[in-house]
Amino acid sequence: MGDWRPLHQVEGYPPIEEHGLVGDGATCALVARDGSVGFLCVPRFDSPPLVCPLLDRQAGGEFRLVVAAAEEGRQRYLPGTAVLVTEIRSPAGTVRITDGMLLRAGAVLEEEAPAGTGTFLRMVEVLHGRPEISLSLEPRGGATVHPTGDGLRLSCPGQRVEVALRWSRPLDAWPAVLRLRAGDRFWVALQWEPGAGAPTAADPFADTVRVWRRWSAALHLEVPRRDLVHRSAITLKLLDHFANGAIVAAATSSLPERIGGDRNWDYRYAWVRDAAYTVFALRRIGLPEEAGGFLTWVLEAVDSPGSPHVVYDIDGHAAPREIVDPLLSGYRHSAPVRWGNDASYQVQHDVFGEVLDCAFQWAATGGTFAPGLWGRLRALAEASRDAWARPDHGIWEVRAPPRPFTYSAAMCQVALDRAARLSRRLRLPGDPLRWEQDALTITRRILTDAWDPQMCTLTEHLGPGSGLDASLLALPLRRVLPADHPKMAATCRAIAARLDAGGGLLYRYLPEESPDGVGGAEGAFLLCSFWFVDNLVGQGRVEEAAALFERLCSYANELGLLPEQIDPGTGAFLGNFPQGLSHVGLVSSAVLLGRAAHGLNPELSTHAWFR
Repeated sequence: MGDWRPLHQVEGYPPIEEHGLVGDGATCALVARDGSVGFLCVPRFDSPPLVCPLLDRQAGGEFRLVVAAAEEGRQRYLPGTAVLVTEIRSPAGTVRITDGMLLRAGAVLEEEAPAGTGTFLRMVEVLHGRPEISLSLEPRGGATVHPTGDGLRLSCPGQRVEVALRWSRPLDAWPAVLRLRAGDRFWVALQWEPGAGAPTAADPFADTVRVWRRWSAALHLEVPRRDLVHRSAITLKLLDHFANGAIVAAATSSLPERIGGDRNWDYRYAWVRDAAYTVFALRRIGLPEEAGGFLTWVLEAVDSPGSPHVVYDIDGHAAPREIVDPLLSGYRHSAPVRWGNDASYQVQHDVFGEVLDCAFQWAATGGTFAPGLWGRLRALAEASRDAWARPDHGIWEVRAPPRPFTYSAAMCQVALDRAARLSRRLRLPGDPLRWEQDALTITRRILTDAWDPQMCTLTEHLGPGSGLDASLLALPLRRVLPADHPKMAATCRAIAARLDAGGGLLYRYLPEESPDGVGGAEGAFLLCSFWFVDNLVGQGRVEEAAALFERLCSYANELGLLPEQIDPGTGAFLGNFPQGLSHVGLVSSAVLLGRAAHGLNPELSTHAWFR
């Protein structure tokens, strides 16, 4: 167990970094070090929140186990699992809370059958003393409460399901004060699946622990910081919708990228661009089933009529339109709170390359393409031939007027390159020679039209008047330019100098140079710093890369979880949490460093280039 840490709040809210994640492959919950549940949607990741006090401590509802006069807390996971242990200490005694969403006995997490039982179990054990413990559940918007033989049934306005509470021993009142002494144990189960039975085993988490440990034992981790890579893999699995392979970007909506600002977005959906990065990382650490499941989901989503979307809901439909919630004030009064995401309806030309790269990875795992699907993929490759030079909203999904982003042009190059390779390798109909020539043309135009000779760097968009953008660090990862290409190496130097946030962290861009239509500062973007690690490895600067990697790992919380962004001044977490792409960045950098440590060629350098 980690060190005891004082329990504190900032403006009435537990810090984002003082939370752990539990889940069952259909939904998940954030649990704070003080025993409160900060965010929970049922029955799915993208359902309306049952409780979300992280977004409004008054109107967001609550599900709390409160230790009176609590002073200190600490958290850990049971090794190899997503079962969370929180210990809380008060002058009257010490309490252990074990939290987890229960899985079926013998469940296999790679199969389509539901693994979860629709049960969020919270078990309280008193380690010593006689502390006073309060238990309460108040769904957001209130609820009509119906007593049952062993608990309560709650009808909640705005919820798609009815929920029930069961507990292990009778309570005198509700909300309840638990009268426990050292050695006593009590559990409460929140359930939302019809017919879910009460836990009956002496250890109600035993089956869940076995399922998680059987799954995590398959991980191949010849990498530095195996502990964090292992935890990252489990965290990514917690963001995986087991039934169909979709992976949501993060567990939450509207946690702010700037305190008091309006950079608040709903990340409980699946981005195609995240797919390509996530699948690559999962395959490299021994999770081909997860990679295959996600690739199948992506290809089925883009095979539906109409243009491909950048972001989909779990079912493979366009994410719902954005709405502002007028009833919630936001984390630390950072309004607005948003549900839905309008990025699904933006023009983002990088989606062509993201989809074709997913298809390329699918083929690498032995996947094949039905004629209709290959026809759609061919059409995307053809569309990218003209789209690359046209303005769009870019990887960062700006709300400003569109520009011809360099990253988007690069991903159109990826679309053509991957289409050509697929056509040749699988003897699929197409024009691979022309696609190869067009891809080469885009690469040359990036090197000329995006190059600023005064700043000695590639820039955010094609043509003059462009700022610097850390998304350029992804070009070697997508096999557009080698990391040690002179202009790519110069771009790394410029990004390190001008987008430096301190402590090894990088900003994505400077809003005053690259207007995004939102305005205001934001935190440092963790993924960009991991991309920088990868570039250093590709340039042969392995010792520098390893040192930076260790520094970035130090930002993880006591549970090994990472946010989207970090406040460079305080180290506080910002943005939605946990953020899948931050964990993908950690895994990918660890894999590259592991290869370098074993004397293997840097995959991103010129002499290892596959062209």
